[in-house]
Amino acid sequence: MKTIQFIKNWALIIAIIVGILSYFIYVNVPLFDPTRPYAMTVVRWVQPMLIFTMLFLTFCKIDARSLRLRRWHLWLLLLQCGLFTTIGVVLIMLPHSGLRVVLEGAMICLICPTATAGAVITRRLGGDVNNITTYTILINLAAALLIPSLVPLVHPNPSMGVVTSALLILGKVFPLLLLPLITALLAKKYLPSLTENLARYQDLSFYLWAIALALALTVTTRSIVHTEVSASTLLWLVVISLICCVMQFYIGRRIGARYGDTVTAGQSLGQKNTVLAIWVGYTFFTPVTAVAGGFYSIWHNVINSYQLYKHRHNVNS
Repeated sequence: MKTIQFIKNWALIIAIIVGILSYFIYVNVPLFDPTRPYAMTVVRWVQPMLIFTMLFLTFCKIDARSLRLRRWHLWLLLLQCGLFTTIGVVLIMLPHSGLRVVLEGAMICLICPTATAGAVITRRLGGDVNNITTYTILINLAAALLIPSLVPLVHPNPSMGVVTSALLILGKVFPLLLLPLITALLAKKYLPSLTENLARYQDLSFYLWAIALALALTVTTRSIVHTEVSASTLLWLVVISLICCVMQFYIGRRIGARYGDTVTAGQSLGQKNTVLAIWVGYTFFTPVTAVAGGFYSIWHNVINSYQLYKHRHNVNS
């Protein structure tokens, strides 16, 4: 029982370690040689499916009557969307900037929606689950609109026009960010018994997220090992992801404190769906850009693990 409880308490850190080690085990064990040509293809299919499933399970727990728009929701949306757009405009005006990869990494760290397991962590920290669920819906809607609108201008695809590229990105982003919400709402209306049964498994999305996180870290490790960018660029991606993470947790908590919702606002802004961030990085920017999302997943999970440890200590003391 102690082992099981230990795994539950430190699932996020364990997922990070497993994800990194899995890459080195996979590439160095001859048994896996026949599967290597298909590995990335499988990942490109599995990651979106995991993201969809996690969001669907999260939205199945929604009770629309308990959702309320809070003032801090608007401030957080303004901050995320404003910073993402500002950096995007800078890159459009300075297309040959030497900091392009680093700034693109910052963009995905900033616009990335709240983690699907955010409600689980918030509940464990004593925050308001309904408020973070409302914000998760809002930021998913915002990201689904902003990413296709801005990314084709920031990182043009030379093989297609801006409109075609935007529609292609929308076609990939919409099913991941909005379709789970629509599907969950339809299921709640026409298959209420199914959604009620799924909603009972409160921690399922959390453990699915841990699995998805391990896979995402494996992909990030691969990108780092095979990248041709300089060590200084990688270091800057580490730094910018750390800055974005600490800044968003701090600002979120400060804004939330003004409205009596410190924990929830902090988790809403700081805890990211980093599986999605990594996917956005290597799908719409460059594989090395995804490194920023990979390191963000490390930083925010370290912060979450520390917060959970402090909360358990305070409860038990």
